[in-house]
Amino acid sequence: MTSDDWDSFAPPPAGTHPPLDAPEYGSTALRHPHRPLLLLDPARADATQLTGPVFGDDAVAPGDDDLSVGPGGAAVGQRIVVTGRLLDGGGRPIPSSLIEIWQANASGRYRHQGDRWPGTLDPNFTGGGRTLTDADGRYRFTTIRPGAYPWGNHPNAWRPAHIHLSVFGRAFSQRLVTQMYFPDDPLFSQDPIFQAVPDPAARARLVASYDHDVTEASWALGFRFDVVVRGPAATPFEDPADG
Repeated sequence: MTSDDWDSFAPPPAGTHPPLDAPEYGSTALRHPHRPLLLLDPARADATQLTGPVFGDDAVAPGDDDLSVGPGGAAVGQRIVVTGRLLDGGGRPIPSSLIEIWQANASGRYRHQGDRWPGTLDPNFTGGGRTLTDADGRYRFTTIRPGAYPWGNHPNAWRPAHIHLSVFGRAFSQRLVTQMYFPDDPLFSQDPIFQAVPDPAARARLVASYDHDVTEASWALGFRFDVVVRGPAATPFEDPADG
């Protein structure tokens, strides 16, 4: 499919986004809305957005896009480069947008007080980064390939290796969240979060592709992951705007 085939305002095909209540993913029963959404008064919408954070070019500091180096030196694990483009429904680049990532370390443990499983903590891996897309909608992170981890949703449940991506517009209220997975992960078939996306073609858009041109010799493997915010080729999001 080329960008000429995309309709900027067409909704994604049915089955692209996961349902808010996915029974196999146990915690959705506690987190999804049980009451109709409340619509903001259109006359007050702009004012409401402006009372929250507004993102500009100063939202990112030098080095925020490199998670492979911490306060005391290099993080442990396989270095990877993750890059791609942020595109609208018409295949056009979205420049100057804030992209944040967060992830587990090489042993599958998050740097968070709530993560108590006995994976090894790495003092040089914070697990979070941010960058702005350039004029072509391109972003790039250097990080460590995350490990799988147990999560207790069902017997012997393990999450496939993944990286969370948060895409912002120019304000906090303009936000989409998704996950990027790695090719050929053996845990896909038993993971209810990945499988919650009904359409197999849409699930495939959550999987990055290995890119040898992005790979840096004797340094880091390269992966490419484009993010499309809407339309027929939309990336599945955890909280889609039309959900």
